[in-house]
Amino acid sequence: MEYILLIVGAVFVNNIVLSQTLGICPFLGVSNKLSSSVGMGAAVVFVITLATVVTYLINHYLLEPLELGFLQTIAYILVIAALVQMVEIVLKKVSPALYQALGIFLPLITTNCAVLGVAILVVQKEFNLLESTVFAFASALGFMLALLIFAGIREDLELVDVPQTMKGAPIAMITAGILAIAFMGFAGLV
Repeated sequence: MEYILLIVGAVFVNNIVLSQTLGICPFLGVSNKLSSSVGMGAAVVFVITLATVVTYLINHYLLEPLELGFLQTIAYILVIAALVQMVEIVLKKVSPALYQALGIFLPLITTNCAVLGVAILVVQKEFNLLESTVFAFASALGFMLALLIFAGIREDLELVDVPQTMKGAPIAMITAGILAIAFMGFAGLV
């Protein structure tokens, strides 16, 4: 039951994008098309989950025993950068169309603060390895869910007669705000 609450809390109640405002750059940047949002969401799920597991192990078995906690952020950034490069190489070979669609945003996962934020939150919440993995995966799914919903809404907005001054970023920000308010309805669920 504890893990179900952890998943529901990470996906809906404390959504990494809509509640904690981490990962806004790819959230706004890649959400123009649903197809590229699916690919970005999948890449973020993979990177956040794997990065959290690896950074947990590095922190727990290397940094803490050697009392090198001050190197935590630097070590995490290096791990995340290496994992993103690995995902980029795999995507380039497996799905060139998706690689091309993601363009500059795939390397930007390296600087996506959601990836680093989840890895640091796991340490702050003092989760064990299984809890860390579940929390990371659920947080990444929450990111992907918010991204897909937002991309679907933005695609629909292309078909609507939006006033000229509201087109582009203004309507996207208003839509993101309304979506965040909608997710606030889950507060108190967990």
